[in-house]
Amino acid sequence: RTSEAMVMVSDGSEHCTKNGTTIASYQSRGSLATILSRSSPFSNETGALPIGEHCPSAETDILSHFKVLVVGAGGLGCEILKNLAMSNIPNVDVIDLDQIDVTNLNRQFLFRQNDVGSSKAEVAAKFINERCPWMKVTPHHGKIQDKDTNFYKSFNCIISGLDNIEARRWLNSTVCNLVDLDEDGDPDPETIIPIVDGGTEGFSGQARVILPRITSCFECNLDLFPPQKSFPLCTVAETPRLPEHCIAYAFTIQFPTEFPDRKLDTDSPVDMKWVYLKALDRSKKYDIPGVTYMLTMGVVKNIIPAVASTNAIVSAACVNESVKLLTFCSQTLNTYMMYTGSSGVNSHTWVSEKKDDCPVCSAAVRKMQVSPNMTLNELLQSLRDGDLRLKSPSVTGTDVLYMQKPPSLEKATKPNLNKALKDLIQNGEQLTITDPMFPGTSLGLSIFFEI
Repeated sequence: RTSEAMVMVSDGSEHCTKNGTTIASYQSRGSLATILSRSSPFSNETGALPIGEHCPSAETDILSHFKVLVVGAGGLGCEILKNLAMSNIPNVDVIDLDQIDVTNLNRQFLFRQNDVGSSKAEVAAKFINERCPWMKVTPHHGKIQDKDTNFYKSFNCIISGLDNIEARRWLNSTVCNLVDLDEDGDPDPETIIPIVDGGTEGFSGQARVILPRITSCFECNLDLFPPQKSFPLCTVAETPRLPEHCIAYAFTIQFPTEFPDRKLDTDSPVDMKWVYLKALDRSKKYDIPGVTYMLTMGVVKNIIPAVASTNAIVSAACVNESVKLLTFCSQTLNTYMMYTGSSGVNSHTWVSEKKDDCPVCSAAVRKMQVSPNMTLNELLQSLRDGDLRLKSPSVTGTDVLYMQKPPSLEKATKPNLNKALKDLIQNGEQLTITDPMFPGTSLGLSIFFEI
């Protein structure tokens, strides 16, 4: 009896096994290797964002010469890893801090029930390596901030599947700072590591190409992402009206009171269930419907709603752009693709322009006009609340005005926070602002007093 089965092999093409013998199937369709071996009228140098010249090669494992970093092993990350495997890009590293939660299993298909509580990066890498033996996926369980610059320099392309704006800003700043500039201020192409950034929210998603110091960076378009929603503490504690208020009360007030010696572990199913049950009790007390475990996860971890089909579409776009960036086989996306699936399968692209005073990819000094009576603390707060959205800014002028770290310097400069700027700096003086959000980068800010 003849036994036939379809299998996927490392070059991404489909084959048929008949009585144990592998024969080619759908040969007329070719594979990615076919595209890379042929010249094309649509190669990279013909596009609106030319970055290299396509050189056709008959080498079947040409993509094995490159090394790709996948940041995030969640909904997008699982799809990205699968697509890299099917594209025969074997040398991949994946980094993620999170552990697998039971709520991940409906869309993050590399995980199983018995993986709950384990490292996402480690489980995802193990799954891909076992299912696709040509792959060499190396996992890293931890924060992206814990890796030094040499780690990021070792990759030819970085694909970001993060669902956290703060982490995406940090990654963007770090990779932009890896670019060396010549004496004319032009970037050295050999030091440019492309970032392909993907993101989804419900039935909408986006994929974008960032060429550090050449195209706009993530920070240039930060205004596309609204600040994280927060709730006034007085409302949460005294007059809750929404299920989110009940959840916020449970994890910001009740948990620290109940467990003063430790922090809430948002990756622990036990901790999250405790928060959910407390929030549910409070919602019943105030007759507020709508508290669910999924909503609790969303409020506590700021989870963006995820749909598996959106993840699949966006991750495909991300890996497609990565292949083009590595091989120059086709025109590079210039520079932003938006997918909107709520009213149909629609997408459009546009050029995301650089911001002239971007604190990451521009050397421009910002100008700010303030009251001379404004205190240093008020100035720093305006930098947190304004378009820069800084986290913990430190500032120096002619003298050190305020430093967050080390503790001894923070203590010595803390009295300056309540002093008026007119007593600390000269009119028009340029200040240097540093912040953990921009590692290795400082922001120039000239202060002018209102007359």
